Amino acid sequence: MSVLVAGVDEAGRGPLAGPVSVAAVILDPRRPVAGLDDSKRLSAVRREALYLRIVEQALAWRIEFVDAEEIDRLNILQATLEGMRRAISALQPAAQLARIDGNRVPSGLPCPAEALVGGDALDPAIMAASILAKVARDRIMVALHDEFPDYGFAVHKGYPTPMHLAALQRYGPCPQHRRSFAPVTRLIPA
Repeated sequence: MSVLVAGVDEAGRGPLAGPVSVAAVILDPRRPVAGLDDSKRLSAVRREALYLRIVEQALAWRIEFVDAEEIDRLNILQATLEGMRRAISALQPAAQLARIDGNRVPSGLPCPAEALVGGDALDPAIMAASILAKVARDRIMVALHDEFPDYGFAVHKGYPTPMHLAALQRYGPCPQHRRSFAPVTRLIPA
């Protein structure tokens, strides 16, 4: 039997609002998912279609969210690493190796791990994780738009676009904004 390798990636490190989303996926070599690619190179419609195929055909998958409050408490890097640790630890069957997109490996993992810079364009399991993380986060941001419609989360997903920055200036931060991020910090009264 081959080694169970989990691909791991995140979505949402750069936005000013919402969670960072982390996914871990162990693909089934007997049920390959055709059409995988870096989530950033796929249309939203294609990502949604692949999302459904990944969750149906993977041996194991897990998506973890680290909310704005925890991001502010830990910092975005540590929050992302914590999300990775949680996602990998929750996989059933357990991963025997984690292959992580980027240049850092979280501590406290239940298996050996390796970092792979640009892995979301190189490794199918990381590609699958990038798709799950992106689709799951986008869905959350659309739901947050219903709760906080003044900010346009469904459009920009929390990224610092001119539209978002103008809404932030006009309405101030909502509970989903990351208060440790400079554009938000500047708007909080001292």
